[in-house]
Amino acid sequence: MRAVVVEAFGGPEVLNVVEVADPSPGPGQVLVQIEAVGVNRADALLRSGRYHRADPPPVILGLEAAGTISVLGERTHGFHVGQRVLMMGEPNAPGFYAEQAVVPTEQVLALPDGVDPFHAAALPVAWLTAWYCLTTLGEIQPGQTVLIHAAASGVGSAAVQIAAAAGARVIAAAGSKEKTAWVAELGAHEVLDSRELSGDDLLDQVKALTGGRGAEVVLDTVGGEVFPLSLKAAAPGGRVVALANVALAPSVIDTRDFYPKNVSIHGYQSANLVELGYDPRADLEQLIAKVADGELRVPVDSVFALQDAAGAHRRLESRANRGKVMLSISDGHGLSG
Repeated sequence: MRAVVVEAFGGPEVLNVVEVADPSPGPGQVLVQIEAVGVNRADALLRSGRYHRADPPPVILGLEAAGTISVLGERTHGFHVGQRVLMMGEPNAPGFYAEQAVVPTEQVLALPDGVDPFHAAALPVAWLTAWYCLTTLGEIQPGQTVLIHAAASGVGSAAVQIAAAAGARVIAAAGSKEKTAWVAELGAHEVLDSRELSGDDLLDQVKALTGGRGAEVVLDTVGGEVFPLSLKAAAPGGRVVALANVALAPSVIDTRDFYPKNVSIHGYQSANLVELGYDPRADLEQLIAKVADGELRVPVDSVFALQDAAGAHRRLESRANRGKVMLSISDGHGLSG
């Protein structure tokens, strides 16, 4: 089969299609013909050797995909050949930038009719992150205010829709007029241009929009200098959920910015959470159902062919995308740009 194998860490140019042996499912596993693959920032970090969980090459990238079961291993109850499924991967294994993958059944979910594979394949990373951080950690409630940093990112844009659908008031911060306009279209009630507003100015805007109270839930997808701002922007009794440090910089905080307000701070990292016992299938089933009934819309920015995985990574790393960057495994279905 064809697969994109990272044989040495580096830039997008290391993503080349090669022929590898067809995999075969063992007990409790299924073989899936892959149709659509989500491209994530973790993929780009792993490709470059900067991902904290990266194994040494060779490795096949890809943490989320959708396709059709072609072969059942032994003891695979509840699944059948020809079934459309969503798959969740792990760093370094099995890797979905390929025509086929062998996946344990506990990492597979059936897809209902009417859910496009490209929309489904976008759910297990960014959308699940946004869902868990808002509903489980943030305990979002109707009528509360949610501040979402980097709201045009994959997690941020998913969070805007999830929070709005839950009846929350959404204040979305994004890095340009074009991005703020886009997240407003997704359901944000108030938008702030984080490029035009300094940290203190952005905080003043949040305070003004909330009558000085702040936001009950703050979703921090940036880290670095933004995290202290998130603590200051939280309302009394609020929750701050930190899930990334794309700034790749330390955060200097003053404990007086959160403990007098009884603000709770939550951290989220998906792979570690699963290792601690979290089973994401129930949450993913709720997301799939909401996509199926049209309550949530998964925006797809662009679809690249497998052989142009490098182009998909360049698009992602340009930060110009609005919505998900995807790979199509079938020839002729790549639509770059």
